[in-house]
Parts: sequence; C-alpha cells; structure tokens
Amino acid sequence: MVQAGENLQVRLGLSRTPHVTYRMADPGTVLTEPGTLAAFGFGTGSPDSDDPRWLRVALESFDAPAPIELWQVDATVVCGQQEAVRWSSGGGWLFAAVEVNEHEAGGIESAARQAYAALCQFMGTRDERCVLRIWNYIANINDGDDDAERYKQFCDGRAAGLGDFFANGFPAATAIGHHDRQHVLQIYLLASADAGQAVENPRQVSAWRYPRQYGRTSPGFARAMLMPARDALAISGTAAVVGHASAHEGDLEAQLNETLTNLEALLATADMPAGFDTHSPLKAYVRHPTDAYRVREILQQRLPGVPVLLMHGDVCRRELLVEIDGWRYS
Repeated sequence: MVQAGENLQVRLGLSRTPHVTYRMADPGTVLTEPGTLAAFGFGTGSPDSDDPRWLRVALESFDAPAPIELWQVDATVVCGQQEAVRWSSGGGWLFAAVEVNEHEAGGIESAARQAYAALCQFMGTRDERCVLRIWNYIANINDGDDDAERYKQFCDGRAAGLGDFFANGFPAATAIGHHDRQHVLQIYLLASADAGQAVENPRQVSAWRYPRQYGRTSPGFARAMLMPARDALAISGTAAVVGHASAHEGDLEAQLNETLTNLEALLATADMPAGFDTHSPLKAYVRHPTDAYRVREILQQRLPGVPVLLMHGDVCRRELLVEIDGWRYS
C-alpha cells in the first residue's frame, strides 16, 4: 500500500498529506517552524495567539498539561484572515476556521447557517476547493428534545448554509459537544487542490441516509476520507453505531470495543493496513470524566503506543459515551 501510494503520488504530482502530530510545545515555537499549516491548543488553559493558524479548541483535555496538535506540510505557508474566516495554505493544502458566537447569531441553527455560508463563500475564492475533512465543536450539543435538540438544529443550519456545496459528495467530519460557558460554534477544515476518495463503513448506514428519527436533516458526512495521494486516511468521528442504531447503551467497554471494530472496518474498506501505530494520532472524546481512566486503560491495552488525545466531549447522541476520530498513515 505504501509503495502504491508513493507511485500514484509521483505520477499525479500530488502533495503529501499534512503530517499531524501531538507535541508538548509553546505555540510561539511551533508557529515559527517551516511548514506549519495549523496548530491547536485545548481548553481554558491554552494560550491565545493572534496568528490565523492558531486555534484554541473549547474542549478540555484529560491530559494536563495538554499537548498541541500540529499540522505541517512540505511547503512554504502563507496565512491571513478574510472577513470571518482565518486561513493558511501551502503545498496545495488549505486550513480554514470560523467561530460564531451563538448569542450574537440568534441561536445554534443561525450560527451554523452563518458559519457554513461564510466558509462556502471563502472556499469559492480558493484554488484548494476540495474539502476533505471538517471538525465541528458545539456547546451543549445534546440539550433539547426531539427536533429541538441542539445537534439537530445545528444540522438544519449547516444544511441551509451549505446549499448544494457538497452536491458531489460529503467530506469526513466530526461533531462534538463542548462545555465552554461561551456558546461559541467552532468549525475548521482541511482542503486540497486535489480530490480525495470518500470511504463508507459496510457495518453502518451512510449518515446522509439516516431515517427521520435522527432529525429533519440527516448529518452530512462520509465515514472517512482517503487523502488525494492515498497516503493517509482521515477518520470521521466514530462511535458504537451498527446500521443506524446506537449499540450497547450504558456499557462503556462494549461501546468502546464496538467503536474499535468500526475503525478496523474503515481501514479494511480503504485498503489501509490493519491496526494503528505510533504515527497514527487519534482523539477519544469521553462524555463522563469518571470514564476517562477506564477509556485510557482500554486504549492502552488495545492500541499500545498509539498517540491518543483524551478529551472531555459529548457525542452527538446522548446514549453514546465515547467517540474516536483521527488519522491512519500508510
């Protein structure tokens, strides 16, 4: 797989996928390194920076202090801000981020509509128009009942803001709830000048085909995205969902095992090597802080040596206790 990916990259002139790592470092240091496309801090203890490539994610980490997540490319990087969108680009890759205060926007649905409309308008000005991966961090994601649940309202607003932007297929994505007192919707993405290949999980119904019980608007995302050079798989938020139903309600260990089975199914479908290694950074989002120790223990047993950021985050379905996303490099 590695050799085939390298041959394809040479033949098509594709740029290698950004290298994603976790590192204990100061943002001022990593932002001066050549090729830094984006850097992320986590939680209230994370420092601020006015560099457009820096984003303080509202999720708290169970690791103290929390490492920085770093994206780097083999190219010179330029960055700036265009209206509400912060961006950086280099080597055919683009990072873009937008944050919208819900109170100013008039609620989560309006905030999602505004955020995605701004991103779509910005992407229309870029050569790197192939959106491959999106992250959405939403305050109190499970508050409200039935169609009034905040995640479902977010899905409605996102669809309205997007219009037909993803008419040819959805990117990989994550949507996780944070607990920051400020109701700020955070969205950021990775795009490329070249298209990737969406990957679905044969164990699961595709998210855009979910039945009505999951809201007026089905979630719009692919389960994973094979990068243009076929050298990495970007994995969407993955939980204990089989078919379209949540599995093992109330059983943390069973849900985590089911999640890992789903991850392996994605790797197999994408023709990626089985398992994860020391160069495959993952994030595990844990609903209840009291479960964090057990999640860490199981992941260390099942995925020895794999870098995992353990985050306090709510999964989009309230019965789900843990979700995992991340990267698998070939």
